[in-house]
Amino acid sequence: MRRRLVTLIATVLAVATLAAGCSDDETSDSSPTTDAAETSTTLDPMEAARAYAEPGPHPVGVATLSLGKGPEVEVWYPAAEGTTGTVAYDVRDFAPPAIRDILTADIPATFEVDGARDAAAAEDGPFPVVLFSHGFTGIRVQSSFLTAHLASWGMVVVAPDHPSRDLFNVLGGTASGDRADSVDDLLQALDLITTEGTTAGSIFEGLVDPDRVAALGHSAGGGTVLGAALDERVDGYVSMASGGPEDPADFPDRPSFFLAGSTDAVVPAVDRTRPAYDDAPAPSRYWEIADVGHNGFDDFCTFGGGTGIIGIAEASGLGPVLDAQPQLRTLGEDGCVEPASPVDQAFPIIRHGVTSWLRALFGDDPGAVGLDGAVETAYDLDITVATK
Repeated sequence: MRRRLVTLIATVLAVATLAAGCSDDETSDSSPTTDAAETSTTLDPMEAARAYAEPGPHPVGVATLSLGKGPEVEVWYPAAEGTTGTVAYDVRDFAPPAIRDILTADIPATFEVDGARDAAAAEDGPFPVVLFSHGFTGIRVQSSFLTAHLASWGMVVVAPDHPSRDLFNVLGGTASGDRADSVDDLLQALDLITTEGTTAGSIFEGLVDPDRVAALGHSAGGGTVLGAALDERVDGYVSMASGGPEDPADFPDRPSFFLAGSTDAVVPAVDRTRPAYDDAPAPSRYWEIADVGHNGFDDFCTFGGGTGIIGIAEASGLGPVLDAQPQLRTLGEDGCVEPASPVDQAFPIIRHGVTSWLRALFGDDPGAVGLDGAVETAYDLDITVATK
């Protein structure tokens, strides 16, 4: 199935490239043959684009590294052919011990992806690097639905914890909120994986292409990737459910892709994300996904029987604590409960958009696949698209 999807994408792109290169009154040796022209009428470009919502051709490996300054770093990467298994995390393990000890309710609190921990790497590298930055009260593995997926499509995804705002330190009252520190985490993570890529005996030896780098962030992580993209090594960035700097002059002059959810009450699309896209330099893209909230871009709504981290806390008897801190309840529930649609409807759209945009940025595809207006009604949830 995976190979058929990849072949379909490659065929559509090849036909589209040939067609774009030849006008009706041109004839050359590179013109499409009759067979190619006939093939183009039988292929649905959006079907090919939707393939990016499905797992890619590579199995996935997962490893945990550490920055010299302390924070742990999760890495998802293309693994050797034949790699099998699953990798899971329990969100309660990222809370301070005193809180973890009372989150005892028998309620879903884990997220699982296909892959294997510390698996042998694929042999057909090197692969581009994607730096992932989590949000406020987030964790490095918070968007595994997407980060593991990108690895299956041939990317090394590197995600450090940000002690300045991660779940452990926010709940423990020790988060500093220092944005510059989170940018430093991300760039140190790039240094780390680049070094690992040239270290004999490392899992990542020969796997990393330091000349193809992008940054991907959620919520507060969107601000972090804007800062990281000022580094000359970063080729472009994806910002999910986030805003932009007050001064448009502070945007990095890099290609960008902004994604938002129409029901996000934490970072409203109309007030924050769309204006950020409007202010960002071209080239840039914008997707607003209907009925998606703030946590539609992370794994958290899959916990607590669909009610997120808040559901875990309430089932463990912490409702009064949440009532005393309504901002935590709002942040934890947004996107998990009505008016948001179930996140399993949003996840394929996000995987499709981010995977396609990054592959085009990295030159793995000759052009972006399925990011234009045709995608607006291609899924169960409608998408508003803008491009400049």
